[in-house]
Amino acid sequence: MSWQYRTVHGGEVTTAHVGQEVVLNGWVQKRRDLGGVIFIDFRDRTGIVQIVFNPEYNKEAWEAADKVRSEYVLVVKGKVVNRAPEAVNPKLKTGEVEVHISEIEILNDAKTPPFLIEDEIDVDEQVRLKYRYLDLRRPEMQRSLILRSKAAKAFRDYLDENNFVEVETPILQKSTPEGARDYLVPSRVHPGEFYALPQSPQLFKQLLMVSGLERYYQIARCFRDEDLRADRQPEFTQVDIETSFLSMEEILPMMEKMVAHVFKQTVGVDVPTPFPRLTYADAMARYGSDKPDVRFGMELTDVSDLVATSDFKVFAAAVAGGGQVKAINAKGCGHYSRKEADDLGKFASRYGAKGLAWIGFKDGEVKGPIAKFFKEEELNEMKARLAVEEGDLLLFVADKPKVVADALGALRSKLGAELGLIDQSQFAFLWVVDFPLVEWDEDAKRYVALHHPFTRPKDEDLHLFDTDPGQMRAQAYDMVLNGYELGGGSMRIFKREVQEKMFTTLGFTQEEARKQFGFLMDAFEYGTPPHGGIALGLDRLIMLLAGRTNLREVIAFPKTASASDLMVNAPDVVDGKQLKELSIATVVTEEEKGEA
Repeated sequence: MSWQYRTVHGGEVTTAHVGQEVVLNGWVQKRRDLGGVIFIDFRDRTGIVQIVFNPEYNKEAWEAADKVRSEYVLVVKGKVVNRAPEAVNPKLKTGEVEVHISEIEILNDAKTPPFLIEDEIDVDEQVRLKYRYLDLRRPEMQRSLILRSKAAKAFRDYLDENNFVEVETPILQKSTPEGARDYLVPSRVHPGEFYALPQSPQLFKQLLMVSGLERYYQIARCFRDEDLRADRQPEFTQVDIETSFLSMEEILPMMEKMVAHVFKQTVGVDVPTPFPRLTYADAMARYGSDKPDVRFGMELTDVSDLVATSDFKVFAAAVAGGGQVKAINAKGCGHYSRKEADDLGKFASRYGAKGLAWIGFKDGEVKGPIAKFFKEEELNEMKARLAVEEGDLLLFVADKPKVVADALGALRSKLGAELGLIDQSQFAFLWVVDFPLVEWDEDAKRYVALHHPFTRPKDEDLHLFDTDPGQMRAQAYDMVLNGYELGGGSMRIFKREVQEKMFTTLGFTQEEARKQFGFLMDAFEYGTPPHGGIALGLDRLIMLLAGRTNLREVIAFPKTASASDLMVNAPDVVDGKQLKELSIATVVTEEEKGEA
């Protein structure tokens, strides 16, 4: 047969097609020869349908089918028939039918793949990334990419409907010192000078508000040269949004409705609105995190007042030194051995805790190395405060408030997952609000912005710029979902004098501020409207929608944990001539390359 385009997708062949002649295009998933009849699981993007070659239908087609192997690319023509009742496969959408083939053309052969093209595979991720074009043939990977496409469309549909304008901002930008490290691009035209790839379109979207556009969005590519983890990539995509003349109380409901629309259109889930809100202080106090997973309890409980005068000197000293003592109740873990408790202590130490104290309640007894230091009334008060029942385990950290929050917050998340306390089918949204505007960096000996330098302080806190910047609160808001920061936003500074005070607070000299951000401050002198916005991480959202735990599973061509692309071998050395044209040279030795 001469090549023909399909008349139906294989995964969509049903009993409605019985008796019809169809043309299918796709790949050989699996081939079986049973008594001279050849059965092939034939795959395309929509799924699998069984096609059958029998010399009684067409001997020439049967002989050709005898040569095909896994991943061969075929076009076939045949008649759809009902399967015999005993041959029905309920696991397939097409399991009630099969296609008896009369014509076949082999469009391309294939080498044996390095792994099976199916959902459940046991293969090293490095191999999958090296052969990503094969990995993307797997149905679950294609489902993720299709889900991503649907989500992007749903975002656009909602924003278009609400009078937002999609605008592309520059990829080649100016390097700025705040935030993560920039990816730099040398300029050939301007020797010795560099562009930076954007960490976000922040400044340009603010300038679009100055321009009078009023409502902007972009599904933007962003780049950050930072250490990677499972939920970060050096290049990522965010749904970037900015509005003029709207207050925070108008922006947040609009964003809630947008996310609810996306969830309904992609996975059919009704997201309840409005989202609950937590202040930053409450989130840190109760959950030890500014992006808490509120699908389960195990909240942090302050017991500083109970232990301040106790006989356990470690706790008493921590409180006397301005620290605090908090505990979580690991329900049903009173049976933990000393080794298991010590392992939890080692985990907590990763987050700065100098130790993890514990008290267990099992078989009517109180056990643990610190239990002897507490009077019965002190233990009873602890039990009441933390709702202790028989079989529970209390875990304590005593230190500076940040260390206590970080260590117990991480421990809470770990135990919530390990103890099966989390309803994996639930999507628990919330807003975290009332962030500090700045925080003191002990290493740099200066204030740094908790979000970014363009976040507007609360109006009632403006006077604190000159007296106590650390007490200023930001008009900032983070959208949190299931323990992940889905997006961050804020109202922006829109007056030059306020922006100048912010830069001064962050340690910029006037010259530095002028060099880096003079264009923005100049723009503020030409009638800048009040404005604010948000950026939502599209990769992270798709990861959560798809029920995955790794961003690489929802990005077509991701980087490894070492920021490498194993498929195309990037990054790579470049020709000396190219470097010369750019007026730059590398200073890395061959030995250092080997160590990397």
